[in-house]
Amino acid sequence: MSNETAECVLKKPGSYFDGLTVSGQHKVIFFIIMMAYFFEQMDNWNFGFIAPAIFQSWGLGQAESNQAMAHIVFWYFIGMTSGGFLGGVISDFIGRRKTFLIAIVLFSSCSVINGLPIDNLALFIAARSLTGFGVFCLMVCSQTYIAEMAPAESRGKWQGLVAAVGFCAVPVIAFLCRIIVPLSPEAWRFIFYFGGIGIKGFVIAFKFLPESPRWLVSRGRIDEAEAIVKNVTGKDIDLSEAAKKVPPRINVGEVLYGMFTRKYLGRTILLFILFAMVTPAGFTFTTWTGKLLATIPVIDQVTGQAVIDAAGKQVMLYDQATMLTIMTIISCGVPAGCLLASFIADKGGRKLPLAATYALAAVAAILFANFSTHFYLVALLGFLFSVFNMAGGFILFSYTAESYPTQMRNTAGGFHNGLARLAVSGFQYVIPVILATFGGTVGLINYDIPAIFTTCAIMFIVPIPFLLLFGQRTGGKSLEDIS
Repeated sequence: MSNETAECVLKKPGSYFDGLTVSGQHKVIFFIIMMAYFFEQMDNWNFGFIAPAIFQSWGLGQAESNQAMAHIVFWYFIGMTSGGFLGGVISDFIGRRKTFLIAIVLFSSCSVINGLPIDNLALFIAARSLTGFGVFCLMVCSQTYIAEMAPAESRGKWQGLVAAVGFCAVPVIAFLCRIIVPLSPEAWRFIFYFGGIGIKGFVIAFKFLPESPRWLVSRGRIDEAEAIVKNVTGKDIDLSEAAKKVPPRINVGEVLYGMFTRKYLGRTILLFILFAMVTPAGFTFTTWTGKLLATIPVIDQVTGQAVIDAAGKQVMLYDQATMLTIMTIISCGVPAGCLLASFIADKGGRKLPLAATYALAAVAAILFANFSTHFYLVALLGFLFSVFNMAGGFILFSYTAESYPTQMRNTAGGFHNGLARLAVSGFQYVIPVILATFGGTVGLINYDIPAIFTTCAIMFIVPIPFLLLFGQRTGGKSLEDIS
């Protein structure tokens, strides 16, 4: 081999992008995923902001709206569960790129359906559920895609940076809600219509997003994989050694069986505990905070009773506009948390920053529960909770993708994330029970938010000892070395 040829072949066989600097083409790919995240998260978060306006336009009281909220969110997360389970399977079967494109079309079109002036709860729930399927199908697929496309040395950094930019959609949609929703009783419908602009992301991704070389190699399509790596890096890379390391293809049943074999059992159990505890806690805050803030009554300091207006209705501490202002401030913590993840994800082997962010989220949740009637404190503490919750969530995505080999990675990751969303679905019917048992207003104190968010804090704390004792250090290692 000549010196010229030797220089254009990676010294480390089968390393794909590892050891290389991130190229301009890499950044184009990451930008496309950022954009897809942006549209996806508009559709994912919008309901939590506009739920009080929806229930008000439907004429539902507090107890009825609690049940309706639980029902809608339950089916949304059933959709996300299915997207988690099937998204990984689909992307392992047809590829990361095709799955990515299908998911964008699905959640964008179903968001528009949710906004249509059709008084049919079953259609609303069905469209919302399919939105959840598309949202999480894309999330599972894209997280694996980034892990497979980014260099090992900066994998966690790019996971966090892509999410930080994409999740700017959360304060954007919150700000739009703050402006639009108070305009009229039916203005909330336009928030769903905004979700339809995700089709633009589909058009751009269809033209510029390549398939994952690792997936192509796993399918024996080495020439195509090498062409994509060359296009992204500008280097001719021999992936023949990588092809030799790819185990034979296995079906879904074999993947699920493999997750419980001796080699992967410890990782699987730990990830089960992490996802089943912290995901319901995080999404409870995301989905229920706006509704609970909107139901805190003003209490007469003399009588200790709720203040009643001239129309015979309770006067709420936070009107719709004020509640949406608080939620807008809180939502700014979402991209900030993703940005924080980009700085700390590659340190401490993943498990130390995970444990730290979960502990800080628990502290923020407890403080939020006890200062929910103070405008500035509730906004600040909610912001901090969002920061630590999102930072931990995206470090956990990287940690999960690094815990299994290529032929298992997406299906196993989808299974864990699907199980997490199933836990969120089930928890929705626990929330009204917690509110009925431990919530309500007694004298000058409203116990709804303390009851819910103290529970969330406990759910963040429980997995930390297991993570510190049994978690493996995966940050900064090649995916092949970890496997």
